[in-house]
Amino acid sequence: MSKNNTGNDFNSITEELVTRITLDSMGKNKEGITEYPILNFDKHSLELLCQGIRETLRYSKLKPAGGKAYKIIKRTFDIIISGAALAILIIPMGAVALAIYLNDKGNPIFSQIRLTENGKPFRMYKFRSMCMDAEEKFAEVQKSNATDGLAFKSDNDPRITKIGHFIRKTSIDELPQFWNVLKGDMSIIGPRPPLPREVVLYTPHQMERLLVKGGLSCICQCEGRSDMEFDKWVESDIRYIKERSLKLDFNLMIRTAIVVIKGKGAK
Repeated sequence: MSKNNTGNDFNSITEELVTRITLDSMGKNKEGITEYPILNFDKHSLELLCQGIRETLRYSKLKPAGGKAYKIIKRTFDIIISGAALAILIIPMGAVALAIYLNDKGNPIFSQIRLTENGKPFRMYKFRSMCMDAEEKFAEVQKSNATDGLAFKSDNDPRITKIGHFIRKTSIDELPQFWNVLKGDMSIIGPRPPLPREVVLYTPHQMERLLVKGGLSCICQCEGRSDMEFDKWVESDIRYIKERSLKLDFNLMIRTAIVVIKGKGAK
């Protein structure tokens, strides 16, 4: 069983302990969580978390907007847009991958487990913007959280490479996620898929972000990205789930493109 930095394994982390750690950390640091109770999830502990998410969402009164026709059309657009993007960007993406590899001879693609609709785990891909052992070093930098919630962001994360700063600022690091969209793991528009170590600290209300499939972008990414407060981020996702439609999705795609070009809120 994977252990965390406090020496407890997943089965020994009670709801009361998680709540206490969360509240203590938020109370001491208004910028957000600085100590995650669980950093690494093995297959068994991840399944336990996913079961808990599914059980929690069963009691949610939030009903996602959009019927069967919406879902079919949305998926069709996801396939067309992601397929076209990969075809058009294949050469530029190859150049980015080569630049990352030449920088430190490491794998240019980084992947990690994220959670999507109803707590389903999947492996999300990015261009690697950090050193090869970034995940192992997370325990050393988690106290430098620069957000006011459970998601981790750091303005001066020492794990980020020189190339990494550029591809993050320009959102180039996110391009491999078009493959996730094509596979059906993600959608073009939807709440950003969170990490298990974040979700284990979610309240039932925050967990409602997982009622729909995660996406490349949503309201938060159009209205502030990394600059948006965590509670407002959650509420923006809930608002999307309540109001989602083809018109809203198209509007958010256009707004996302504008935000990416301007580089607003990217870190």
